[in-house]
Amino acid sequence: MKDRATVLCVRNDRILLVARDRSRWALPGGRVRRDEAPHEAASRELEEETTLVADELMYLFQFNGFNTQHHVFFAEVGPHLAAQPSNEIARCKWFAPVKIATLSASVPTRGIVELFFRHIGMLEPDDVRLISQQVDRVTP
Repeated sequence: MKDRATVLCVRNDRILLVARDRSRWALPGGRVRRDEAPHEAASRELEEETTLVADELMYLFQFNGFNTQHHVFFAEVGPHLAAQPSNEIARCKWFAPVKIATLSASVPTRGIVELFFRHIGMLEPDDVRLISQQVDRVTP
């Protein structure tokens, strides 16, 4: 199983997603390199993909995808900083959590967002149900 550092950036109740050219939306993140701690990979990937530097990273949980174990971190970034696509990333955008259910987004992204907002109680029951239905439709 591959290890991936995944970053959940939330600002004003919106989540930062990134996308490569002709690709699904996803949470920022990437492979954990050999001799690199997951939190180091999360910080590096966030900056490489969005130019954002996290003030603080907080470890949230692990999420197991099909072949990937996501080490999920919460990132706080200053309210005045703008996310800019960088490296292989073509687009960065902030989305309301319920909007993610209607996007072409990766299955792990939908699952991680659902777990996070269910845990902190930010989504209404109908919002969680909508996201869950979208995840269930694409999960084998």
